[in-house]
This record gives sequence, C-alpha cells and structure tokens, in this order.
Amino acid sequence: MEEKFNRLIFIPIAAVLFLMIGYQYVCPADSNTCYFRSDDKGLFQRYSSGFELVYTEQETDEDLPSKITSRFNFTERDLDRHVDFNIRGDDVMVFLHIQKTGGTTFGRHLVKNIQLEQPCDCLPGQRKCTCHRPGKAESWLFSRFSTGWSCGLHADWTELTSCVPVVMNKRDKKSAPKSKRNFYYITMLRDPVSRYLSEWKHVQRGATWKTALHMCDGRPPTQDELPACYSGEDWTGVPLADFMTCPSNLANNRQVRMLADLSLVGCYNMSSINSTRAASVGISEKVRWRIEGLNALDVELYEYAKELFLRRYQYNRQKQHQEERLRRWQERQQRQLLHRTYLAQLWRLGGGGGGGGEEEKEEEVKVLQEVATTEDYSSQVVRW
Repeated sequence: MEEKFNRLIFIPIAAVLFLMIGYQYVCPADSNTCYFRSDDKGLFQRYSSGFELVYTEQETDEDLPSKITSRFNFTERDLDRHVDFNIRGDDVMVFLHIQKTGGTTFGRHLVKNIQLEQPCDCLPGQRKCTCHRPGKAESWLFSRFSTGWSCGLHADWTELTSCVPVVMNKRDKKSAPKSKRNFYYITMLRDPVSRYLSEWKHVQRGATWKTALHMCDGRPPTQDELPACYSGEDWTGVPLADFMTCPSNLANNRQVRMLADLSLVGCYNMSSINSTRAASVGISEKVRWRIEGLNALDVELYEYAKELFLRRYQYNRQKQHQEERLRRWQERQQRQLLHRTYLAQLWRLGGGGGGGGEEEKEEEVKVLQEVATTEDYSSQVVRW
C-alpha cells in the first residue's frame, strides 16, 4: 500500500519538474521569444497521442526591404549572381569611369581603402598607385588611379574593350596569345538628371574633356560626325538652355553611350542613331522634363540598374532569413524530440508501461538524476 502511495505521489511531482525544465529549455531566461496567447495556439497543444511541446514564434520581415514594384522581368539567375574574382590568378578589374557619377571618389577607394593581402602602393605626391597581385609584379586593377588614362580620357566601353588587353600585356610584359585574362568591368551610375546638371555646372566652369579620343572601329569621329557645341577654347558660362539645345552634346544619354558597344550602331555617325530633344524651356519642372527627355536612355538604364540592385539585395536577404528559419526549425525539432523522450520515460516510470521492480526503480533514479542536472539550461541544449 505504501509503495503504491509513493508511486502516486511521484507522478505529479515528476510532471511538475518536467514542465518547469521543459519551459526553461524552450524559453530560457535571457530570451523573449516565448509568450502565451489567449487563443488555442500557445506553448502546449494537445494531440491524440498525448502532450507535445510546441514552440511558436513570430515570423517577421521587419528588416527586409519594402516590396519593390517590378518593371523588369528579372530571373532567379539575374538575382542570384556570384562573382569569384581571383586576384592571384589572371583576373583584372577594369573601372569604367563615367563623368560626374562619383567615380573619382570611388576610384580612390579602390586603391586606398580595400583590405588586401598586398595593398596598393600609393606614394605621397603621386597620382597613380601600384596595385600588384600577391607575390607577382602584375596589375590586377585597371583604373585612373592605377594605370592612368592609358586608353584615353574617360574611355568608354567601346574603347576599353579594344585597348585594355593590349595595355595590360605591355605593362606586364606578356604576349597576348599566352595571357588569357578575365576582365571584370565595373562602373558607377547616377540619377540621370542630377548627373546631367552636374556636368553642365562642370562645363560652365571651363571643363571640356577635349583630349578624350572617342575611338570607335579604330578611328576617332570626324568633325561632321561629332561637331563641337561651342567655338573657342571652352564653354565657360554656358546657360543651361544652350547646353541642352546642342544636338551633339555628349552629356545627353552619356551613361548609356559609354556602356554600349558603339560599333554596333555606326559609332558616331548620327544618321544611324536617334537623338532626343525636348520641346521647350520654361519653369524648373519643365526644364527637368526636358533633361529627362534628352536623357531618356540614361533614365531607363538607371531605373533598370537601381531595381536590379535592390532586387538582388532583397533576394539575398530573403535567402538569409530562410536559412535562419530552417536552422531555428531544426533546433526546435531537436528540442521536441528530447522532450518526447522525457515524456515517454515519465509515462513508463509512472506506471503507464506496466511492470515494476528493481529495474524500474534504477531507471527512475537515472531519470531523476538527469532532471536534476539542469542548472544551465542553455548550455544543456547546446551540449545535447
């Protein structure tokens, strides 16, 4: 009779101990992930097979970027893009510097503020830095502040793709057939209207970029193909209206032009390229509309690049969240498996499994010893 009474007392005591320990495992003291609800979903739910510990948490996306209204049909391949630049191998990074896009600042960062095994060697008073591969006297960077304007002032895609391999072979003293480099072109884009106005102010102060070559199909453009917008040495003091009305002004759609292969559209032969002009100049809003009209291609390119950048960022953030949720789910599964094992043992020790005797008592002591060794609940979870 006394043994039966002790067993009856043991069952509720063990159950209370189990609930306390289980709660500490799932909701440690330094966590705010557990909370009780007033509805039927909470820390515990009853199933037909008995009690099962259930861990619930909010799935929030507060740190994800806001939903982006897509204008372009990007594929998963477009978004999930990885570049493995091998600085020790034959890869070369080429910076295509478009005027008034922040390229000067970015170019300085490339040679001065990147943590590399062998940083670029920038001597005081010199404009160019030496950017060699680790352990080799070969350049990995082609830019204004490493190789200078070796392919011409603000060389565009058409010029760089035909010029860079030759220049790099000469610098590194390699023959073209033996050197198979991988060229990675990077650039900076800017809001077309802001960039256009910035170039206008720069030209108004006296900038000309007259030494730019504009090479295409092996030759520069003729005077008829690319007539000057001004007479004299420069265009100092030009009003915005005059700046916009010059049909051969290369500020129009500059970003698209410098990233395009001009040989596919007849180079600078204007009879093969459509030009965009605005209708009138009026108040500031109309001026902006006209600038947007003059730079319609740049606007489209900028919108495309901006959305692609944001979509890639959102895509990778969502992947990180999914991986984190999967990890947490796996941890919860492991904890639930541990608690189901405890429930089965307690059920059996409490009489649910039948039998008794010395073996049952030894197993009972073993379970109680395991229950008692839970001072640091978090470390126990990690260890198990």
